[in-house]
Amino acid sequence: MTSSAGDFYDSLAPDYHRIFPDWEASIARQAGALDGLLRSELGPGPHRLLDCACGIGTQAIGLARAGHRVVGSDLSPVAVARAAAEAAARGIGLPVVAADMRRLPFRPGAFDAVVCADNSIAHLLTLQDTALALGEMRRMLRDDGLLVLTLRDYDDLRRTRPASTPPQVSYGSDGRTITFQLWHWHADGEHYDQEYFQLLTQGEGWEVRVRQAASRALSREQLMEAASAAGFTGLDWRTPDATGFYQPVLTGRATG
Repeated sequence: MTSSAGDFYDSLAPDYHRIFPDWEASIARQAGALDGLLRSELGPGPHRLLDCACGIGTQAIGLARAGHRVVGSDLSPVAVARAAAEAAARGIGLPVVAADMRRLPFRPGAFDAVVCADNSIAHLLTLQDTALALGEMRRMLRDDGLLVLTLRDYDDLRRTRPASTPPQVSYGSDGRTITFQLWHWHADGEHYDQEYFQLLTQGEGWEVRVRQAASRALSREQLMEAASAAGFTGLDWRTPDATGFYQPVLTGRATG
């Protein structure tokens, strides 16, 4: 993960909720999907969870509200500070720490499940860094613990190489926000640079906020090979139709 990924999320953290038409509804909907998956795999719980890319808390807050014992970590100290504040404002305890997923600062085997959602692992730009992160996720898990990782459907995107994402519109107390991304693909067809646009209503016009980040379009096969090498077995891709989560979900079990 490049230092620019941390800068990107530090900058985006105050505006991250604007990505969603209704952030509160997204918290509840995503937690419902992930909670159902966790309980179906691990039993009724509650379970000890690490959200190792928690951002401002979109998944962590909802999972803690569902009764799980959640710890959040993220590369961005600005994002984790907001996650803790947003959780506290809802009466939810959420311990957080700023940490790179390639070097997680927790006791080995401390968690029943590790969640890595929202395409976060795509910011790791090399196979070596992906392997380091998956190795750390495995280290955090008890034996037979569960990995829950979500990623864009890059198998399709690598074929089509879209130049942009569709605009999304959200409404808040300070007006309307339009969010979209421009994607600049590298010649290798696997890496791309993002320009992340947010247009906020400003009087009769617009304020434009732009951030940049780099991503790697991991295929399902590449990610499964890396997860297997890190010590995960029973790897399985689950579609949004099957889980109710908005991205494909990879699950796997930690083995010795």
